[in-house]
Amino acid sequence: MKDFAAIDFETANFERTSVCSVGVVVVRDGEIVDSFYSLIQPEPNYYTYRCTQVHGLTRADTDEAPLFPDVWAQVAPMIEGLPLVAHNKSFDESCLKAVFRCYQMDYPDYVFYDTLRVARRAFPKAPNHQLHTVAALCGYDLRRHHHALADAEACACIACKLFASV
Repeated sequence: MKDFAAIDFETANFERTSVCSVGVVVVRDGEIVDSFYSLIQPEPNYYTYRCTQVHGLTRADTDEAPLFPDVWAQVAPMIEGLPLVAHNKSFDESCLKAVFRCYQMDYPDYVFYDTLRVARRAFPKAPNHQLHTVAALCGYDLRRHHHALADAEACACIACKLFASV
């Protein structure tokens, strides 16, 4: 698979609808050709201590941010016709579906692939299969883990390396 879009969401709280940032990296012919990052005003609009500890975002960061439908209007043309790739797709795919439902948007049945699943097969003896660990095993130095764009870039790197051998 040489053409895809890697995607990563961060959430404000434990509700899947509470996406507060998104990172997207478009890969064509095995090369990164475009990227996108945006803060998003989450729904519901509150942050848990745990989520803020993970990604560092607070309500002050997103109170003036656009709502998801406005952000997705920019993302949708970038990823049109491409499969989506995420590390632990169950999280990111469930966030995307939940926020589409929340805003009563028609979900386009995106095809999702999971770098976590492939990494477990490729690196069975790894100490864990977290994004930063797998990225390092693939030669990518993930310096801003839990920043949505940095995580999407790491996912894209992992996919380029591991999906070529699948």
